[in-house]
Amino acid sequence: MKFAAIADVHGNHPALEAVLADIAGLGINEVVNLGDHVSGPLEAARTADLLIERDFPSVRGDQDRILIELWQGGTSTRGDFRQLERKHFDWLASMPPTLIYRDQVFLCHAAPRNDAAFWLDYVTENGDVRASPIEAIEPEAEGINAQLILCGHTHIPRVVRLRDGRLVVNPGSVGLPGYDGRTPVPYVVEVGTPHACYAILERTGEGWLVTMRHVPYDNAPMAELARSRGMRSWADAIATGWVQRESK
Repeated sequence: MKFAAIADVHGNHPALEAVLADIAGLGINEVVNLGDHVSGPLEAARTADLLIERDFPSVRGDQDRILIELWQGGTSTRGDFRQLERKHFDWLASMPPTLIYRDQVFLCHAAPRNDAAFWLDYVTENGDVRASPIEAIEPEAEGINAQLILCGHTHIPRVVRLRDGRLVVNPGSVGLPGYDGRTPVPYVVEVGTPHACYAILERTGEGWLVTMRHVPYDNAPMAELARSRGMRSWADAIATGWVQRESK
């Protein structure tokens, strides 16, 4: 069993195209998608159309949920919302929050019971982003009867082996290698490369083999698009993999 896992595309259509081309070039035919497909200042509708066409097994991310809630509420001035049509919202609303893939792999967006939680990483009181201790990770995985658990949300590629042998993998972000957040305190996530990231998972006799792939693509147009729409942190991250701090 061999497949690819993508997450957090966030409307970055060229990054998604590059990743899908890389997956196809490796002869991999199966892909799962861990959510946050289209939200942000980039190409929401174009990205949704491509993902609808591919029809990957997919779960709903927290930003997907927010878009659905806005749609159900009637309207929004958000740029991503205004790009989308009813078919796109219907597609997002059709996704479950979690999914069992091929009876062997548990899929979620952020954590199994919370679509907006930092799980494999956490934010300190000082705003630093650090790897979570195993004691904080394992309780969230209780009751999951799968040897491989996939999650996204933080955009940070990560592999964690639980003490019972199960593996938890975050494949990183296809479309957004950094961002700034405000809750619970101001913080910045940055992975240090503008490449589009995804993971390859292969079941072997010794267990699950995980390969992270960082794929270059023409990122300049998406960085400029983010900048033109007032999202400087997105523009910085897409261009460089780093987020420029605000000067004090």
